[in-house]
Amino acid sequence: MSTTLTPDILDALALQAVEVPSWAYGNSGTRFKVFGTPGTPRDPFEKIADAAQVQRFTGLAPRVALHIPWDRVEDYAALRDHAESLGVVIGTINSNTFQDDDFKFGALTHEDPAIRQKAINHHLECIDVMDATGSRDLKIWLAEGSNYPGQNDMRARQDRLQDSLQQIYDRLSDEQRLVLEYKFFEPAFYHTDVPDWGTAFAQVSSLGERAQVCLDTGHHAPGTNIEFIVMQLLRLGKLGAFDFNSRFYADDDLIVGAADPFQLFRILVEVVRGGGLNHPDVTFMLDQCHNIEDKIPGQIRSVLNVQEMTARALLLDREALAAAQSANDVLGANEIFMDAFQHDVRPALAGWRESRGLAGNPMAAYAASGYQERIAAERVGGAQAGWGA
Repeated sequence: MSTTLTPDILDALALQAVEVPSWAYGNSGTRFKVFGTPGTPRDPFEKIADAAQVQRFTGLAPRVALHIPWDRVEDYAALRDHAESLGVVIGTINSNTFQDDDFKFGALTHEDPAIRQKAINHHLECIDVMDATGSRDLKIWLAEGSNYPGQNDMRARQDRLQDSLQQIYDRLSDEQRLVLEYKFFEPAFYHTDVPDWGTAFAQVSSLGERAQVCLDTGHHAPGTNIEFIVMQLLRLGKLGAFDFNSRFYADDDLIVGAADPFQLFRILVEVVRGGGLNHPDVTFMLDQCHNIEDKIPGQIRSVLNVQEMTARALLLDREALAAAQSANDVLGANEIFMDAFQHDVRPALAGWRESRGLAGNPMAAYAASGYQERIAAERVGGAQAGWGA
């Protein structure tokens, strides 16, 4: 294994982009309490201003994802111009069918055609937002399912879901995509309508080429081999996006790599192996809520974790690994794999950032910038736009 970041590796890292979520900058918390934070954005314009700080200090976060209706504004063209003036662009548009009372028993799967149409119309509104902001991707996560055996006809719900998704997909332009996220449980506890990658794959495969699967790293049962799923979706040409986060038990939306940095490394090894790194059809995105830590530094730490593990994945000696695998050298192959994971790339990355005019330590540079103190002083009064706003 090379112990240096070669020009080829640095070229790959220079192209890397991690999309950050607007909702990461709002107030968030547990199921029991949403905590207020000084300087919380009061509208989507201020969320984007905060997101732009991550790009400013890391050079890794040029796109900001929006969530509708949380980020609804009167003039989306103005929001797009605002983002571009700060050096970022609007990324994925995320729909929301999990907060309206009408969707208590389902949205795109609901038995009532009127409620189902309401959910479809919401997604059509999201596509209108995409048209106005220049966004390419519509991401759908559904909090739909049932709590008790016999409560619903699971097959009928799948049929209704397919019909609803097809109507949404047909509204997309030739340049736009639909990415369907999955989650094996919560808030439904007996069955979930899109619980796993196989269901998501089956649904998007019936829609068309511009329908893809979104893999959220926190949305799997304990012990799941997530890198195998990454490999399979890349192999099938259906991995459209990542939602990077981390969890210890359930879906905690913690900083990516916090619970299991080795898992993040293993995932990125398969991303590199499958040609997904810097591929135009694979979007790296964060999906996190910073409950107790400051929001902007939390996002900076997250994108740096992705960059560091990507660098380690790129250091993996593929030729030596392939030779060991072909020889069935079990321990030798594992040693080669672990050598790459255990290599500390942080000093080399710090020097490389400085060579590109960025701070060697983005976390420290942001802390010293005074931005957090300024927004805490300026953003006083008004209705703060927090989690769910």
